[in-house]
Amino acid sequence: MRTDRRTNGRVRCIPLLLVAGVLVLVTEPAAAQGDRTEFDRLKAQVAAQQQQIDQLRRLLEAQARRIETLAAPPPSGLEQATAKRDAPPPRSENAKAEFAKAEDAKAEEEKPSPLRFRIGTVDITPVGFMDFTGVIRDGNVGSGLSTNFGAIPFHDTVNGNLREYQFSAQNSRLGARFDTTVKQAKVLGYLETDFLGIVPGNVAITANSDTLRLRLFWADLRKGRFELLGGQSWSLLTPNRKGLSPLPGDLFLTQVLDPNLHVGLIWTRNPQLRFTYHARENVHLGLSIEASEQYAGGSSGSGTITLPADLAPSYGPQLNTGSSNFAAPNPHQDVVAKIAFDPMVGNRPLHVEVGGVLTRFAFFNPLVNQHYDAVGGGGSVNLNFEVVKNLRLVANTFYSDGAGRYVFGLGPDVIIQGDGSPSLVHSASTLDGLEYQATPKLALYGYYGGAWFQKNVAIDPADGKEVGFGYTGSPSNQNRSVQQWTLGFSHTVWRDARYGGLQWGAQYSYLVREPGYVAPGQPGSAHLNMMLFNLRYLLPGAPPAAQK
Repeated sequence: MRTDRRTNGRVRCIPLLLVAGVLVLVTEPAAAQGDRTEFDRLKAQVAAQQQQIDQLRRLLEAQARRIETLAAPPPSGLEQATAKRDAPPPRSENAKAEFAKAEDAKAEEEKPSPLRFRIGTVDITPVGFMDFTGVIRDGNVGSGLSTNFGAIPFHDTVNGNLREYQFSAQNSRLGARFDTTVKQAKVLGYLETDFLGIVPGNVAITANSDTLRLRLFWADLRKGRFELLGGQSWSLLTPNRKGLSPLPGDLFLTQVLDPNLHVGLIWTRNPQLRFTYHARENVHLGLSIEASEQYAGGSSGSGTITLPADLAPSYGPQLNTGSSNFAAPNPHQDVVAKIAFDPMVGNRPLHVEVGGVLTRFAFFNPLVNQHYDAVGGGGSVNLNFEVVKNLRLVANTFYSDGAGRYVFGLGPDVIIQGDGSPSLVHSASTLDGLEYQATPKLALYGYYGGAWFQKNVAIDPADGKEVGFGYTGSPSNQNRSVQQWTLGFSHTVWRDARYGGLQWGAQYSYLVREPGYVAPGQPGSAHLNMMLFNLRYLLPGAPPAAQK
């Protein structure tokens, strides 16, 4: 053991003092041994000196112990842990709470964070899922995984007597979300793709190399009450579940498994420029300028209109018949407006919205060198209300004069009359149902949806016969109505933002299609039963909390 030299010197002084005291006792009493008073005085002095010596010894020992402590190496981690374990618990309740809070914070820091990475000042979060779906239909609609609602076969046809059973991974989605802040403005970018694009005819023979396609790609900037969006997004006319958010999770797109969603839903995904004003926390107003099309039918299995014979060569290129790509000209873009309210009714959330679309059609008749145009549009009223805890009622309605393209393209916008002027087609739709979150992991749903199109007849000057839509003798795929009833569920096996999630579910649908004209001896309607089964792995990730 090492000690300070000064300490050793002081310790060695103790015997010297003792010797000096003894000499005093030996020499001085020899001169006056008979003097008891002097002896008592000396005895008292020695006792006092002994006390001083004892105090000095205790002081020096304490100093030696302190020097040893300062000179010793720091305790190891094991010694610290042992000391912490053996230390008595804090008596203060506040101290206990602080200790527990610190332990929880440390455990939270050690957990892996949700999948998200950062480039510069931009947080990038993956979105999407890996999807495996099986579909069984008691009729062949000829469209694969996505249901061709407008082409449900009649039971007296070949397709009406063929059952189809398919597996597909086409509905898998890949995308990313981009969050950042620029000069106190929140900037949000969103990209979403799937594999339901146009594919070669031999795609299903060996490789099943489904084609990637663009679904959504937009950027949104919000500062204060104002918001601006540009890019390809769901139409502003698409029903929302809350507010006017463009995020897919805030839209009412049903919970069905069919990539073509459900009959009666009003929607498009198109290029647009959207302005939103958040008047209050629960009041939102939106105005969108969206890509328009002069639609004459032909999408989703529906039939195209019949043109007057002499006008067909010149008017055909002026109309989009479902396969015209971007060849058809448009006089201007569609204008969509919507206002949404999100109050609380009896502590239950209510979403109500009213929207409308304005569209215009323009044509040129080269036979008489004449321009024609028409203005059309439609309006919607939608509701989403939690009737009781976890049970939501949804009701969506739409009526239009020349906006059949928004009714999933199941009917046309216009027909062309004998002189080349356009005539608008009336259409209506509804999608209603219940959604019930039975448990935190189990969701049940049931919907009814319908779409109706009024016949519109013109006379062909060339032969005096009827043309247009739904006329006598019209093709059986010029539909008067299409209706669908659906029941289904979705069960989440597990889900965590750090690892993703696993879901499985099933959907049953019954569909009825009625043509505008029923030929003698032909069935008045076509029916289809359909089952879909699904297994889905959700990609891990979560956006920054401040941007949710």
